[in-house]
Amino acid sequence: MIQITDRTLHAVHRDPDRMIGMMEMRIARPPNVPVARRQVIAGGLGLILAGQTGHLGAQTEGIGHVLSLRGEVFVEIGQTQRPLAVRAPLHLGDLIVTGAGARVRVRLGRRTILALGENARLRIDRQVLADGSGDYDLQAGPLLLEHDNDGPSVRATVRSSYGLIAVRGTRFFAGPSNAVFGVFVAEGRVSVQGGGRTVLLDAGEGTNISRPGDRPSDPAPWGDARIRAALASVT
Repeated sequence: MIQITDRTLHAVHRDPDRMIGMMEMRIARPPNVPVARRQVIAGGLGLILAGQTGHLGAQTEGIGHVLSLRGEVFVEIGQTQRPLAVRAPLHLGDLIVTGAGARVRVRLGRRTILALGENARLRIDRQVLADGSGDYDLQAGPLLLEHDNDGPSVRATVRSSYGLIAVRGTRFFAGPSNAVFGVFVAEGRVSVQGGGRTVLLDAGEGTNISRPGDRPSDPAPWGDARIRAALASVT
């Protein structure tokens, strides 16, 4: 009987032709094993290897994709840049970068949509496909995060140099607004932590952080003009 171990599978992926040849030799050695049985064993080995290869292929598939974009948008990997297009896949660890005047909307998992405005930089640190939860690093620019209402509340966090945003809402904006870093909740609830203070925002409320390390201001309604300007910066 031939045992397929993790070590064997890793060796197969490094040099599949060599390993399959070795396995065929081992199958052929026992003189008392009928040819038909050897064929069954070899066929089973092929199915196992095919299944494992398919599993690894699934792991390398994207956790989301681009829905729409305008202008220069790319993923930055070290010193290289990979231009994005509609339906281009996205992966954990991707740093999405937008140029001047650019916009991009992406779907992550089943329930999350992110929209970025110009001169934005956002890294996907974590994404759970099943429930839509995730962690994101907003390094620059404006962001609109949306979760659909088809299921329980989705939890997510957005980290930036201005503070930590913990999301239990379905739609909120974060980014430059009125010459400060602003956070506004259109639907749901969001907590904003910075400078040793945490404020809770309900739908229709926003907060301001003037500089990295400053405390967020008290929750307060945003005027229609400011809301329209914030949403226009990501659409």
